[in-house]
Amino acid sequence: MLCGLPACPLMERFRSVLNTTVRLARSKGEVNGATPPSAIVGERNYPRVAILYNVPPYVFGSEARNYEDPRGWWGKMSLLDIIRLRSSLVSLTTLENVKDPWRLYEREISLSVVSQTPVSTEARIEGDLIPSLKFDGVILPRGPTARANSIRVAENPKIGKVLESLINDDVKASLAVERLYEAGEDYYKIIQALSLGLLGSKRRRRMVPTRWAITAVDQMVSSLLLKEVRSYQVVNGVSVLYSRYLGNYFHVILYPSKFRATWIEIWHPMTAWTNETAVVELEEDFWGEMEYMDGGYIAAKQGILELLRGMKRQAGVVIIREITNEYFASVGNWHIRETVRRAGKLTEAEDLGRALDVVQQRLKALVDLKKLKSLRALLTQQTIDKFLK
Repeated sequence: MLCGLPACPLMERFRSVLNTTVRLARSKGEVNGATPPSAIVGERNYPRVAILYNVPPYVFGSEARNYEDPRGWWGKMSLLDIIRLRSSLVSLTTLENVKDPWRLYEREISLSVVSQTPVSTEARIEGDLIPSLKFDGVILPRGPTARANSIRVAENPKIGKVLESLINDDVKASLAVERLYEAGEDYYKIIQALSLGLLGSKRRRRMVPTRWAITAVDQMVSSLLLKEVRSYQVVNGVSVLYSRYLGNYFHVILYPSKFRATWIEIWHPMTAWTNETAVVELEEDFWGEMEYMDGGYIAAKQGILELLRGMKRQAGVVIIREITNEYFASVGNWHIRETVRRAGKLTEAEDLGRALDVVQQRLKALVDLKKLKSLRALLTQQTIDKFLK
């Protein structure tokens, strides 16, 4: 308890991995369970990459869904709960060429990963189970891995009608993603479909590393939403929205402007990536120009554009993410997207400066927001309409 955490994440991981290892040792190399559905396409040694097919041993039916359910987790699962679940998954690994997505399609492995319901799987592993838990800033954590000698999908995957149609059609990937989103397909199924090479022109289909696919889908959907949001009237006043989850606290300021965005991350000491207070700033201007690509910001942008679309308004946006030491292990950027989607109005303000004062009073870190380069420029910048008046 010296670290100040409610429980030791290392011990929690160890217990879950140990239980899984003991279960598999008794089965003599056989792994039976249902994919939640869940898979990861690696990026190392591209174009011949590892495919990790995730299965909770001896867990079947709807119970398996709990092991990968970002929308269902939000607000209900603690960080330790998520670590326990992901530690219990076994990642069955095979090596595949990204240029041949049909190999997984023909064995229904990729189809099982985009199934609407968990799909029973039978597999045999070779070699030893590697007891590990890998954390990442973009993708979900993964548990112990084992080389798969064979994987057999034992049930028929249940595919949504629109997705099934697009898998069989010869449609550009970006257009397929847009159609699936507008049809209400599960967002995370869209990511998996793109990642496993189920979308796009048939001759050019490729498997896409999961990390890349997540940001690509966020970008495609954001572009679709932004076209609509730019057609709306600008908000009349300044408002502050707020939401929190897993030790991450989000304040979103909407102010009168054509859409542009400022992203601020404030990392407390002893969080997932730093031992001291760190501040990250990123700006996206009216033309969509950014200093660099940040997967966390793109996920947040997708969430905020959904909010603006629901309001039928456009606005300038400041998103301030404060990451406290409650967030001691990174579980991917899905929670950024989901938390921003659920941001609710906290208060209104006279202007942007007053809105920043509201957030400043609520910050836990000793950071002066108005002294940050991006926010200082935003407060002092003059617009041409003021001179025309």
